[in-house]
Amino acid sequence: MYLAPDASFQGEMARGWRYRVEAAVLSLAGLIGLVFLLHRDDAPSSRGSREAKEPFASASPLTMEAPRPTAAECRENSTVANLTGFAELPGHIQDFLRYKHCRDFPLLLDVPEKCGDPQSSHLVFLLLAIKSSPGNYERREVIRKTWGQERTVAGVHIRRVFLSGVVANAREARKLNHLLAMEAAEHRDILQWGFQDSFFNLTLKQSLFHAWLDARCPSVRFVLNGDDDVFAHTDNMVHYLLGVPGAGDRHLFVGHLISHVGPIREKWSKYYVPELVTASKSYPPYCGGGGLLMSGFTSRAIYQASLDLELFPIDDVYLGMCLQKAGLAPAAHGGIRMVGVRVPSSTLDSFDPCYYKELLLVHRFVPYEMLLMWRAVHQRGLVCGKKLEVYQSP
Repeated sequence: MYLAPDASFQGEMARGWRYRVEAAVLSLAGLIGLVFLLHRDDAPSSRGSREAKEPFASASPLTMEAPRPTAAECRENSTVANLTGFAELPGHIQDFLRYKHCRDFPLLLDVPEKCGDPQSSHLVFLLLAIKSSPGNYERREVIRKTWGQERTVAGVHIRRVFLSGVVANAREARKLNHLLAMEAAEHRDILQWGFQDSFFNLTLKQSLFHAWLDARCPSVRFVLNGDDDVFAHTDNMVHYLLGVPGAGDRHLFVGHLISHVGPIREKWSKYYVPELVTASKSYPPYCGGGGLLMSGFTSRAIYQASLDLELFPIDDVYLGMCLQKAGLAPAAHGGIRMVGVRVPSSTLDSFDPCYYKELLLVHRFVPYEMLLMWRAVHQRGLVCGKKLEVYQSP
């Protein structure tokens, strides 16, 4: 520490003057450094106070790092590494085996008012539950403007939620969490949990959604469970569901029915499931997860069955397992097409709205196609040849 010259320097004026100048310069530099340090120490608390005033800041902090597919209190099951053949498995399957017991994750973004209070949730006739990765902003926006509009059709109410997790890359997660928070503030339609959003975690997303549904919307009449790359004719869905006996209080689970199949054992496949995950050679009947309809009764049955049923990496197969455990069965519906539409001739345009006018759901569409087809099937004066009306009860 430098001090001003004392009396011992009075006889050496020239040298004392030089020391005084040096001391003043050094003192000024020290003062500047002290101000800088104090400002730096204050910065985090100032930033925190600003973030606290932003909507959803506590629910989706921009500083949050993307977690592994495990909750903070849920530890990796390291014993699976000792299983024969584990080291040869792809990394995403190794992760699934390490963390499949982890099922409790924080809800980062919620819409508790979506169905009103639980006692009045029966007023929601059709809830659109759309699985959407954080980065799929364009798909969500087009769905909001087309088939996913929250509206009243034939006197009943349609509501919408998007189901999302968190991306693995921490830098991208900060941006995309902020994007989802902005969407949530504007549209009130985002459910986001703090798990890694990946293909093998779609079952986890499904399980968490059913838990949310049981708490927030327990008496909903019907649920559309689908991906964000489908075209759904929600008008036709309402008319079909209005003709279903029981108004949601009986079993209904319809879609593109898949049966007499089993696990794919080829490692190159997206759907590869090794024997370390399941030794079974067959799956129960299930409906393709791209888009299916279920009643509120069936949704509640799935939730109860899932509580003590181990997670499985393929989400639509897992729903089939839950149905089997509950003593229920899925059914086919001709108006739900997971592989597009068939046209009579290769010379005809498969994008003709007449092929979609009477359907319930078609997989798969890119965003601009959703917009075009939604406008096309609703255009006045659309004249088609044969009226199929496949939305009627099968």
